[in-house]
Amino acid sequence: MLGTVTIVDKGAVRVHSYMAPDGSLNVTTQLIETPARIVAVDAQYALGHADEVVAYAQGLGKPLDRLIVTHAHPDHFHGAARFGVPVHALAAVRDQIAAQGDAQDPTGEVIPVGDVTPTVEIRPGTEVIDGVPFVFEAVSGGEAADELLIKLPQQGVLVAQDLVYHDTHLFLGNNDIAGWQKAVEQLAAQEAYDTILAGHGLPAGPEVYAALGRYLADARELLGDDGEAYKKAILERYPSYGGPFLIDIGNQYLFGTQDI
Repeated sequence: MLGTVTIVDKGAVRVHSYMAPDGSLNVTTQLIETPARIVAVDAQYALGHADEVVAYAQGLGKPLDRLIVTHAHPDHFHGAARFGVPVHALAAVRDQIAAQGDAQDPTGEVIPVGDVTPTVEIRPGTEVIDGVPFVFEAVSGGEAADELLIKLPQQGVLVAQDLVYHDTHLFLGNNDIAGWQKAVEQLAAQEAYDTILAGHGLPAGPEVYAALGRYLADARELLGDDGEAYKKAILERYPSYGGPFLIDIGNQYLFGTQDI
């Protein structure tokens, strides 16, 4: 297996957290195994890694119920069609994905936008899936313009995805460090959740908020008008962190011609 799977056992619910290799941004798909089915959250950037996630899910012996896409960054929805199940998302996220048009896998394979655009709208609130309450919340600003936060209150699990990175460099292309800091502060205040599932990196505990807060503060200090200077400075400050290419991608949006 190219990726890394971490299993978090919460009794009636087990989470299988698949993290892609460093070269594929350490992006993480969550497979939430309930008593009789599996709910997948986010779909990987590279199609090969999405296929690996799906094969692993099939090995659990329960049907995939749905794929939830939390936000409209390609590394979280490119592999959506590979899951072969309805794709759920907030309306804003659905519309942002549709607006991006066709894409391309690292291998060169075309990814038609119609194949990955969510078809089932998620509305904020609580949905009971296979006897397990899932609480859906919409968050605006931060790492992306719009993101879905998922809570499993009975299990103490918070599916933060890209509101939280764990021991990886951050994508700052949305140019909203202050909004991200605010979101992290709000998450840290929710003490009922002892398991935090990150969108990049391994599952963590609440201590991840302090580390993320320090990185954001450092990024705010170091980020000027020179992307290469920023990259050099942040790498020196966090030499052990994974996903340095995330800095390059963010710099394309901050200092280049890319539109978020």
